[in-house]
Amino acid sequence: MRGLGRRLAGLLRPGDLVLLAGPLGAGKTTLVQGLGEALRVRGRVTSPTFVIARVHPSLADGPALVHVDAYRLGGLAEVDDLDLDLAGSVTVVEWGEGMAEGLSADRLEITIGLAAAAPGPAPPGEQARDEPRAVRITGTGPRWAPGLAAAALAGAAAGQRPAKPG
Repeated sequence: MRGLGRRLAGLLRPGDLVLLAGPLGAGKTTLVQGLGEALRVRGRVTSPTFVIARVHPSLADGPALVHVDAYRLGGLAEVDDLDLDLAGSVTVVEWGEGMAEGLSADRLEITIGLAAAAPGPAPPGEQARDEPRAVRITGTGPRWAPGLAAAALAGAAAGQRPAKPG
């Protein structure tokens, strides 16, 4: 998931919104950690569950990373009340399905789950870090032509440099 986040960073620019969905332990925050590494942001990327949102300023000339956990929020109005700099940042919202879509007509929606062929649950006290994941990436709006993100990420996985979307 961390590698997927690093590859995804090559596609993103200020103003982009990414919504992450998936069960606890699926790898949402791990994906954001890879994204933060590649964007070269300040601070350790951790789950913002208790603070709701964290802003990680860029250490380079790139955009800041805004990492939001919308699990405890009641709707779009509460997300909007956070007064986040969406235009100047890459914004990633975990647990935002059903509410954060209203933040932008252009967004990537990434759903992460355990792959069907994955072995059973990890023993108590251990995380299932090596279990295969099933990831679905859906682009919405004119910024994300149909299939653009998935094709670029597939190319990046094969060692090709992803093209920046226009």
